[in-house]
Order: sequence, then structure tokens, then C-alpha cells
Amino acid sequence: MASQAQTAPGENQEMISGGHLVAKALKAEGVDVIFTLCGGHIIDIYDGCVDEGIDVIDVRHEQVAAHAADGYARITGKPGVAVVTAGPGTTDAVTGVANALRAESPMLLIGGQGALSQHKMGSLQDLPHVDMMNPITKFAATVPSTERAADLVSMAFRECFHGAPGPSFLEIPRDVLDAKVPLEKARIPSSGAYRASTRSAGDPAAIERLADLVVGAEKPCVLLGSQVWTTRGTEAATEFVRTLNVPAFMNGSGRGTLPPGDPHHLQLARRYAFQNADLIIIVGTPFDFRMGYGKRLSQDATVVQIDLDYRTVGKNRDVDLGIVGDAGLVLASVTQAASGRVDNGSVARKTWLEELRAVETQAYEKRLPRQLSDASPIDPYRLVHEINEFLTEDSVYIGDGGDIVTFSGQVVQPKSPGHWMDPGPLGTLGVGVPFVMAAKYARPDKEVVALFGDGAFSLTGFDFETLVRFNLPFVGIVGNNSSMNQIRYGQIQKYGADRGRVGNTLGDIRYSEFAKMLGGYGEEVRDPKDIRPALERARESGLPSLINVWVDPEVYAPGTMNQTMYK
Repeated sequence: MASQAQTAPGENQEMISGGHLVAKALKAEGVDVIFTLCGGHIIDIYDGCVDEGIDVIDVRHEQVAAHAADGYARITGKPGVAVVTAGPGTTDAVTGVANALRAESPMLLIGGQGALSQHKMGSLQDLPHVDMMNPITKFAATVPSTERAADLVSMAFRECFHGAPGPSFLEIPRDVLDAKVPLEKARIPSSGAYRASTRSAGDPAAIERLADLVVGAEKPCVLLGSQVWTTRGTEAATEFVRTLNVPAFMNGSGRGTLPPGDPHHLQLARRYAFQNADLIIIVGTPFDFRMGYGKRLSQDATVVQIDLDYRTVGKNRDVDLGIVGDAGLVLASVTQAASGRVDNGSVARKTWLEELRAVETQAYEKRLPRQLSDASPIDPYRLVHEINEFLTEDSVYIGDGGDIVTFSGQVVQPKSPGHWMDPGPLGTLGVGVPFVMAAKYARPDKEVVALFGDGAFSLTGFDFETLVRFNLPFVGIVGNNSSMNQIRYGQIQKYGADRGRVGNTLGDIRYSEFAKMLGGYGEEVRDPKDIRPALERARESGLPSLINVWVDPEVYAPGTMNQTMYK
């Protein structure tokens, strides 16, 4: 009788599914939300997220989920997570992953996969996801067994932060995800115990050399790129430029490092500075097309590049000094090293700052009449001027478009660090709505203001309904010229005006009505004096909004007209 009462092996063991292991690993990383579009392959992850207290925001297109994960990472500094089903679910997310790669944004995409028991048999939505994702991620792998589910998630997160941040991808076969294993057999890495600090202050000898260069420079300047925000190095960067009296330009997520009006904050004199400086320090941005591949920097200047990624330093252009490290720690170390000198050179640079400020003021005054223009159709400069005046210190600004956002890059100045979002160097249109989603979810205390081109909004705009459904209000503006105007300009230049409307002309859409149809707030604006009042009403509505502003289709941004692809 005693033998009949014996417990079968494993009978009282606690069992856990692959989906619940994934959720535990997400929780250990500090993830509090996933962005997803449902599919039968992945629903056990949802079940695990419910148990772990992780929110599930379901969208209408997988590209939106991936972009939202990217945006969440930028806003919070934590990795964003998107979960999509196999096959077309995963391929729909490819663009978002690729954008995160070029923007150095740490995110994890989890894709479903057919069951291992049906491997290579032609199961539903079976594709070689890992092979497809390898070129656009820092890490891509299949979870081979349920016991390894949490372990592989943690491994993927670790790779997201190796060097410059970026995306990782995991595919999880359906039977691996749904199966249950004894909890004691599963490896679940503990929070904070499976990856090291990535903050490197750089080579001490290089730090001392850079301090020497700054102290000895008569005409230095610094470009503060996206990695200043990625590393949360704002305070160190600010102290560097103010203590050593170095004029600063900002691009990408580095915008907002210095507030508008700061005497060291410059925007319009960059070309002049790069041609006349004797020391140029490039922090956290590559020598890519935005920098003319390094050719825009004077050949006579001493050039220093600071970056998280060794492979970026000196790529496309020789540098006199390269430092691999955390932007904030490196700049703080240089400030400290230079401050120990009898004379750090800051006083002598007053004349250089005045010279640049004069160039800046001249450029601003030349453009100001267009920013105040009462012309109709509306000059895009007037629209972006009104948006800039509308922003507060708590406004996160998002730009999603071609020509219209190029205008805004010259005029709009975020008032605080981390309050500027754009696609990044991949130039992906359609990031606007998902970035709004991520920003407003992560920072509900912040106002979110987004400027869309009408073409860009069309790509992912139906997830405006998701913003309504999850009560994520924002002030949205569509700069509407019924055209893909950046491309249109290039076609006119290459093929003549008679072929300037081929493949780039859109319908005259009243996007305000679209917003209202989906439960948001909307207005049409054709007179420039009506822009600000419409923005104020959108703010007061407390709803997701679209102010549809009809801008002049025959006016192009200088950045559009200067694009090298058309020359």
C-alpha cells in the first residue's frame, strides 16, 4: 500500500511555460510594457505578461509595434520590446528594427515561429526569420528549448547594450513557447546580475591629450550627437561647454542638451564653424551623410571623435584623436583634466563665440521674415515657427516627414534634453504615431507634439485609433502639401518640371476629419494667423489631435535643395 501512495517523479514540481519565462525575463530587465499585434504563435507571452504586471499595448500594424519599442527605448533609456507573430508579422516589423539599428536604439523584437516538431515541413507562417534579421540586429537567435527561454531573452538584452546600443531579435517556436517545464530546470537570470556596466571613460592618456587640445584651441567647437542623450550625459556636456567656453551644436537626440538662449547654443552657424574652427570635437554621431561623410569639416582643423563604437571612430574621415567611451563620462573627464590648468583658455575664446554669434544672428534675421510670413498658402517656415513658439519645457517634439521636417530642423528648438525625436539616419517615414504612443505612455506627465508630413502620416496613421483607445493625447500637426515634396523637388531637378509630378502626388485629404472619425480632435487651417489658436484648442481638448495645415507645395526646405543625392 505504501508504494501506491508514493509521489510520481515531478508530480509536485512547479511547472512554468515558455511564455511565462519570457515575461519573467522581461520583468527582470525592468520592462513594463510590450507593443504587439496578436497572433496564435505568441499569445502565451501575453498570459505571462498579465501575471507579471506588464502592460500589453496592441496596435494595428507590426511596423508600429517595432517603432514604438524603438521610441520607448529613446525616451526611457530602457530597452523597448515588441512582440509579433511569425512570417508576415515578423517581416512587417523589419523596418522598425532596421530603423533602431541605424539610430542606435536598444530594443528587442520577439517573433513567433512554427513548432520545432514541424521544422522545415511548411508550417503556417514559417520563414527563416533569424537569417533575415541577422544583418539588421546586434543579435538574432532561435530559442531552442523552453528551459532556455528566459536565458535567451536576457542574452538578447545584453547584446543590445554591447558597444553602441541597438536591436536584438529572438524567434520562439510555438511548441517551445507553449510547453511547460519544471521551474527549477529553467535558467532565469536575476535582475541586475546578467550584464555589466557599459560606461567607459576612455583611455586616460587620450583624455589628457584632448584636455590639452581644448585648452590650447583658439577656435574650438563641439557637435553633441545622439549618444549624449543615449548615455544621459547632458549634465557633463553642459558643464564641458560652459566651463571651457566651447560653442556647441547639436543633432539627433542630442538636441535640447543646451536650452534655447544659452550663450553656447548655436544652430545656424554650423557650416561656418566647421570651416573656420581650429579644433572640432564630434561626440556620438558618425561621419555619415548628415556630416557630408566628414568632408564638411575643415582639412586644417584638428578633429577629435568620441563614440561608443570603435568601428565608428575614423570611419569615412581620418581623425587626429579618437576616443571610445561613454560621451558623458569622457566629457566630464576632459573638463576635470582641463580645469586643473592655470589657464584653461576659456577667456581667450570670447572673441570666437562673438564671431559665431554674429553669423548666427545674421542667418536668423535673414530668415525671420519668412517665419513671420502671412502668405497663403502658408509658408512652411511660418508653420514651424508657430510650433516652436508653442512648445513648453515639458513638450516632447516628434518630427515625421521629409521636406516639412527638414524645415523644422532649422527652427524648432526643444527646451529640454531628451525632448526631440526623429527617425534618425535611416530616414524612415511613419515613425510619428508609434513614437507618440511610446513617448506618451512612458512619460504621461509630458506634452507630446508631433509634426507630420502628409505622406509620412499616411504610412502608420491608422494607429491614431490606438492612441484614442489607450487615452494617449497629443498635439498633432500635418503639414499638408498633397505631395511627397522632398522627392518631387529632386525629380524636377533631374527631369524637368513637366515630369515633376510623377509618382509623388497625393490626394487633398482633410486629416482633421480622419482624426474626428477615430474619436480625436481635428481642425483645418489655411490662414497662418489661425495656426496658434488651433494648436491651443488641440492642447485644451485633452484628446489625440490632428491640426491639418495647408502649406505651399511650391516651397522647399534648403536642406531638400542641398541634398547630395540630387547632385
